[in-house]
Amino acid sequence: MKSIKLSIVSLIALGTLGYAGGDFAPVTDYEVEDIQLAEEEAKVPVVVPEPVPVAEPVVPQPAKPNGFYAGLGITAVNFESNCNCPTSGAEGKDKNLAVLGRLGYDFNRYIGLEARAMKTFALENGADVEHYGLFAKPMYPVMDQANIYGLLGVAKTQSSGKLQNVDAETFALGAGFEYDLSKDDSKDLLYRRAFDGQGDQEQGVGLFVDYERLMAKDGAPALDTLSAGVTYDF
Repeated sequence: MKSIKLSIVSLIALGTLGYAGGDFAPVTDYEVEDIQLAEEEAKVPVVVPEPVPVAEPVVPQPAKPNGFYAGLGITAVNFESNCNCPTSGAEGKDKNLAVLGRLGYDFNRYIGLEARAMKTFALENGADVEHYGLFAKPMYPVMDQANIYGLLGVAKTQSSGKLQNVDAETFALGAGFEYDLSKDDSKDLLYRRAFDGQGDQEQGVGLFVDYERLMAKDGAPALDTLSAGVTYDF
């Protein structure tokens, strides 16, 4: 009787499991490995790469202006003596030729500083003149390639010969005109200057003409010059 009851209970249990959808298929080793790999991948943190910064393009900067320039010219010298001493020549006058050297620096397009040296080389009535000066040089542009300038400074002037001997340190003044022959273009992305007197932003050759009163002093003999020549901007 007991064996019959156990058989009935076993049948009921098997029927219940089959009705509930019980799965008796064994779990394989491959399935266990897949589950373990999935769990391990879920534990690995996801690293998001940081954005790579984009370098900004390097824009070449203009070269710093070099304000130095030099010039060389020929000068006509007019010397009128105010001495009552015996002189040679017509009415105490002498006309001569000299060589003029200029060396200066333009701080900007409106102001510069210039040193000058002049010496005569062709004597007519015996007046040998030497002149050295340091000048402030105010400037003003009048067109794209030209400017006018003034000369205000102090100078030492000496003359010797048959006309009149002079040895004086006095004020000197003058005025002139400069014209730039170099082209106003861009090279290697550097800014180029348009004319002389603008802080030397462009290298090149120019022309000049100017007038100078060598001794701006009451009672001094008249010593006037008219010069023309070439300049070079470094």
